[in-house]
Amino acid sequence: MPPSSNTSDLTPAQLADLSALADGTLDAARRPEVEAWIAGSPELRALYQRERRAVEVLHRARATDRAPAALRARIEAQRPGPAVRTRRRLTFGAAFAGAIAAVALAVVLILPSGTPGAPSVSQAAALALRGPAFKAPIPDPRAPDARLKQDVQEVYFPNWASSFGWTAAGQRLDRINGRLAMTVYYERHGQWIAYTIVQAPALKQPAASVSTLHGTTLRTLKLDGRWVVTWERKNHTCLLSGASVSPAVMRTLAAWDAD
Repeated sequence: MPPSSNTSDLTPAQLADLSALADGTLDAARRPEVEAWIAGSPELRALYQRERRAVEVLHRARATDRAPAALRARIEAQRPGPAVRTRRRLTFGAAFAGAIAAVALAVVLILPSGTPGAPSVSQAAALALRGPAFKAPIPDPRAPDARLKQDVQEVYFPNWASSFGWTAAGQRLDRINGRLAMTVYYERHGQWIAYTIVQAPALKQPAASVSTLHGTTLRTLKLDGRWVVTWERKNHTCLLSGASVSPAVMRTLAAWDAD
């Protein structure tokens, strides 16, 4: 079914398809359908073109080895009215990417989306480096102090604003080896973390330090200078990643169930 021309009505899967088409990772069999519904809506075409401009800036930065902080600033400057109005909330790009080497950002851009088998935890964790593409989800009216109005197959993102002081500040949607992967970015006192949920079934768990907190089995490892905590919830793979937040803090957040 063609999606609504109103971008606020797009499903997570449709937004992920649009982003994947923009960065060249969309499965070839899906391209004609996605291109057709984008062509039929001026609003969707505008959103797609913004994503394409962001991808082009990233590729130019990779070629010239420019600083990620400057790169993110340029991407943010290209976003039109609504995103510009939320710029203060989406400063994650410069703050977080400033700690990441340009070569790491280049690796994210060439993640293999069509290779056989399930994606790896390291691939899923790398998606967070792309930064937010959309404004943050709002609290779920049914449980506003516990979770956000965003989920992957009914695995909800938590609302940590009142319980831990971490506020949702942006989100993005991707497909990785055909799986929907959604990331919500949280901010607290200038620190940033990314929470990614990958569509079921659960990914193969990596070799890592294993701990248990409040009945949740957590695996902690370091990838490209970032701490990553991963666990399973309802047969989905969940990940928290951050460059400046301690793994102990992330384990505490990971063990808190939004349900």
